[in-house]
Amino acid sequence: MSENDRSVMSPTRRGVLKAGGSVLGSGVLSGCIGGRSGTESTPSSGESGHSASLAPVGDVSVDSPPERIFSIYPQYADMAVALGYGDAVNAVYVPEMSGPTMNHYYDRLDGVSFAWEELADPLSDGLAKELLYELDSDIHFADPAWVSTQKGWTKADVQEIRGSLAPWIGNFYSGTHADPPEGYADQYEYYTLWELFGVIAELLGEQERYHSLEAIHADVRSTIESKLPPESERPTAVRVTLGDGVFWTYHLNRPGYWLADTRPLGATDAFADQEWDRLWGEVGYEAMAEADPDVILHLWGMTPDYDTAEARATVANHPVGTQLTAVENDRMYAQGMRYQGPLMNLFQLEMTAKQLYPDRFGAWPGYADGEPYPEIPENERLFDRDRVAEIITGDE
Repeated sequence: MSENDRSVMSPTRRGVLKAGGSVLGSGVLSGCIGGRSGTESTPSSGESGHSASLAPVGDVSVDSPPERIFSIYPQYADMAVALGYGDAVNAVYVPEMSGPTMNHYYDRLDGVSFAWEELADPLSDGLAKELLYELDSDIHFADPAWVSTQKGWTKADVQEIRGSLAPWIGNFYSGTHADPPEGYADQYEYYTLWELFGVIAELLGEQERYHSLEAIHADVRSTIESKLPPESERPTAVRVTLGDGVFWTYHLNRPGYWLADTRPLGATDAFADQEWDRLWGEVGYEAMAEADPDVILHLWGMTPDYDTAEARATVANHPVGTQLTAVENDRMYAQGMRYQGPLMNLFQLEMTAKQLYPDRFGAWPGYADGEPYPEIPENERLFDRDRVAEIITGDE
């Protein structure tokens, strides 16, 4: 699925997270926070205030743990789950796609799940200001610079929501290092996925959980770097999604947190020299045949929106597609989402490592449509599932 299938793609601030009230359409992190659901454990932030700084919003302060968290793209919902606040999330991009996809990974983390069925879709009809008032969130995990570019929104509208409801905190353009909109360039900075996660953790007073998870991520990265073959021996690869007779295409190794699961693997991007006006490109079968990658990574293939086995069959039955090296060698693989948070990133790094370098990281067992992330032999895992689950649920 390409992004255009679903949506078009400061010094004073309220900075107060309200306590009390009901949670509208909240997600559930099973086994995380007392008074919410699961176990008797509680967030480490308690009732004390915290603050964090993130471009382009500057300093944001909170005085109590949020009970209603507005998110747009699921990287922030995944961060909330990781930090023990999954049940506070009240909105996420296409819940019927994002929620099941996140749970495909969480199914391998004992005691962790995300209830998405009652969540609002913030982009179902464009980003509606009325929805934000209806949700009455305690914090908005969204980039005000990006929000200001949406239909019907101005910078004044962004300031209105901040002043009358709750602060914004988010950074969208770090996803691809695209230029921010006019009026924000001077105050914009780019962050990695895990740097952004660290800021959110600081705001929620969950630095201990963050540092524990980041140590696991660092270990995964170190393992990957130590086992990568020389560049001359790496496969050529593309990241695409099959459309109606075309392939929506994405880069592998460019800057930005949307590539946090492919860039560390350092495969040779068969479309590296391609430049696209949008955040993605479009090529036909002939262009794909000219590139002829060793590996095809089918983005969105682990979401309910796509069946990679069906996509693979469609390509294999095409007179040009059937001649692709990746198809001939059965190396067209289901991938997850670019909109990945830290937990998703751990799984997607492992997945991509196995798909690109099975001789170095163990064979990828394949993915069956609608099923959880496949079971990996314990001695071939790149990280300890039990340890990650313990950090999230507080059962350390």
